Amino acid sequence: MTSIVHVPLPGREYDIHIGAGLIGQAGALVGPLLRQPRVAVVADETVAGLHLEALVEGFAAGGVTVRATSLPSGEGTKGWEGLQACLDWLLEMKVERGDLVVAFGGGVVGDLVGFAAAILRRGVGFVQVPTTLLAQVDSSVGGKTGINTRQGKNLVGAFHQPRLVLADTDLLGTLPARDFLAGYGEVMKYGLLGDAGFFTWLEHNAPGMADGNAAARREAVRRCCEMKAAIVLRDETEQGDRALLNLGHTFGHALEAATGYSDRLLHGEGVAIGCALAFDLSARMGLCAQETPGRVRAHLAQMGMKRSLADIPGPLPDVDGLIALMGQDKKVRDGRLTFILARDIGAAYVEPAADATALRAVLADALAERL
Repeated sequence: MTSIVHVPLPGREYDIHIGAGLIGQAGALVGPLLRQPRVAVVADETVAGLHLEALVEGFAAGGVTVRATSLPSGEGTKGWEGLQACLDWLLEMKVERGDLVVAFGGGVVGDLVGFAAAILRRGVGFVQVPTTLLAQVDSSVGGKTGINTRQGKNLVGAFHQPRLVLADTDLLGTLPARDFLAGYGEVMKYGLLGDAGFFTWLEHNAPGMADGNAAARREAVRRCCEMKAAIVLRDETEQGDRALLNLGHTFGHALEAATGYSDRLLHGEGVAIGCALAFDLSARMGLCAQETPGRVRAHLAQMGMKRSLADIPGPLPDVDGLIALMGQDKKVRDGRLTFILARDIGAAYVEPAADATALRAVLADALAERL
């Protein structure tokens, strides 16, 4: 069974296909978008070892030839050197403006390759074939592309919508358990920001997702993509509502920077901890009930996920250091930190002026848990 979520951006419409076995249909699905029956695939090297042959065969079945390369796995690739390597290869392959580039991997490859496509020859089309849960529910949809710099995460990039997204849920079966759960941090985020009913559904069904329930995985990906598509349609370039998708990210990005974008903390783990901290801050400011953050953490515990600063190995900056890292966040306006806070589960909003005293208290308490 395949679900299709349509993203009806005027002049840049595209479909998100969600289901099992989609890479085997790549040629049939991507072929109608091509001027010439060829694509250039840039893959994560781990994904390439597992699935590239099947993707090439899927394209070949539709009469499409593939030129492919791979990039090292991990967040460290998503920087200037990785971008240079990607662009050099695409230029060597003589990719033309009318060709399509295929990003085959998780969020790192999707963001980097999408950005390369955005600036190559002033813009070539690309297709997202996300292979991780995080990428299928979030980063592959909506056109945000970019790289990290030493100053912070995703500070250099472009809005560049894909021509098509193929979310093959079979590929989730080869994810390491930690990577699957890290991606689940983004799934949970959607319930927390705008759909309390979906969060309740997750409380009942997410353990089955982690254990391999294919139908639950497909439904979770479908609902997340549906919610994101609706938000992107209202606010493509993040002038308003789209900022809601950053629930947990102001905290999470700071923690990723503090841990050097290393395996100490995966992106989705940072988002999960960040969501918990965002609800702590909301409760501290009197926005939501005092027991609501506990429900968030209880669900993270139910899933066996990181849920506090105490779960991050190694040293972390003090309160001032963490706030300084938050100051590099893209949502800073006029020097003030903008947070996504919540009045309840499913009721997030953009707060342009969070209580600085409350923020310092939340971070101090979170750091004290590590002692």
